[in-house]
Amino acid sequence: MGLRALARRFLPPEARRTLRRWAGAVPGSAAPDDYAHRLEAEQARFDRDVNVHELPEIFHYWSNRYLAPKFRDLGFAHPDEFFAMALERAWHASPRGTRRFVSIGAGNCDTEVRVAKLLAARGLADFAIECVELSPAMLERGRELARAEGVEHLVRPVRADFNAWRADGPCDAVMANQSLHHVTNLEGLFDAIGASLDSRGLFVTSDMIGRNGHQRWPEALAIVREFWRELPPSYRYNHQLARQEDEFLDWDCAQEGFEGIRAQDILPLLVERFAFDVFAPFANVIDPFIDRGFGHNFDAGAEWDRAFIDRVHARDEAEIRRGAITPTHLFAVMCVGRAGNDVRLDGLGPRACIRRPG
Repeated sequence: MGLRALARRFLPPEARRTLRRWAGAVPGSAAPDDYAHRLEAEQARFDRDVNVHELPEIFHYWSNRYLAPKFRDLGFAHPDEFFAMALERAWHASPRGTRRFVSIGAGNCDTEVRVAKLLAARGLADFAIECVELSPAMLERGRELARAEGVEHLVRPVRADFNAWRADGPCDAVMANQSLHHVTNLEGLFDAIGASLDSRGLFVTSDMIGRNGHQRWPEALAIVREFWRELPPSYRYNHQLARQEDEFLDWDCAQEGFEGIRAQDILPLLVERFAFDVFAPFANVIDPFIDRGFGHNFDAGAEWDRAFIDRVHARDEAEIRRGAITPTHLFAVMCVGRAGNDVRLDGLGPRACIRRPG
C-alpha cells in the first residue's frame, strides 16, 4: 500500500496535513515512505495486541520487591495510582467547571478507565479523560471497556495521530503512559502539550528513556552480556522474536514500527521544555531479564531465578548510583510557567540521567 493510500485509510485529515510538513525534517524522524511502512507495521501489531502491557511474573517479583517500596515513599504504589494522584492534584488546582484531561497514545484505554474509576472513588466528578489513539480497533476496545466499567461518561476515545496532535483548548493535565517512545515528532508533541497547559496544569508520564530501539549503550551492554553468560541455554530463548540467543544480540526494536524510535531523545527534550515536580528514574541492565522477550524463561517461584534477578538488580543500582550507566525508565510529573517542586527518586536529577551519544 502506498503512502497516500495508507494515509487515507489510517490518518485523520489534520495528521495527513501535518505529516507532509514534518516527516523527514525532524532529527531522528522517518521520511514519508518509511513513516508509512512503520505506521502499517505498528497498526497491524496493536490491532491484534489486546494485552499491551502484559509482563512476565519475574517482572512482578522484581517490581514488587524493589520498585514498590520506593514508589510508596513518593505517594503511590502502582502506575495507576501515580496517574490518579497527579490528575487529582490537577483537578483541585483547576478553575474550570469540567476538568479536561488528555491521554496521549491511550491504546486500549485500560489505564485511563482504571484511573477514571480511582478518581471517581475519591469523590471527584466533572472531568473527562480524552484518549488520543490512532488505532480504531484499540479505541473500540477502550469504548467497550469504559462502558463495561461504568465510566463511559468520563473516558472519551478520540482518534488522532499524536505526531500531529494539537489541543483545541486548554487542558488541566496531559498524561502519556508508555507512549512517548513511539513518537517521532517529539518536539511538536511536547510543544503542543506545553501550549495546552498553564502554570496550574501538569504533564504526567511513565516511559522508557534508554537508547533508541531499546538497545543498550556499550557500557550497559557489557554488563548484560556478563550476566548472560551465567544463564542456562533455556533462559536465552527470545519469546518475542521466537529465536535462541546464546549471545545477547541487543535487538534494535525500531527496525519496524515505532518501538523506541526516539527513546534517547525523550529526556533531553523534556528537560529543555518542562520543569519537574517529580522525577523518578530507574533500571537499566535488569531490563532484558524481566521483559517480555526473555522474562518468561524465569520462574518467579524458583530460588535460583530470584537470586539471579536480585544480583542483577544490585549491580544495576550500584552502576546507576555511581554514574557509570543511566536509567532507562521514568515516572515524571512536569509543569510549565513555574519552578518545579523537584522531588527526586534516589536523589537522581534529570540532567544527570541524560546519556549523550558519544
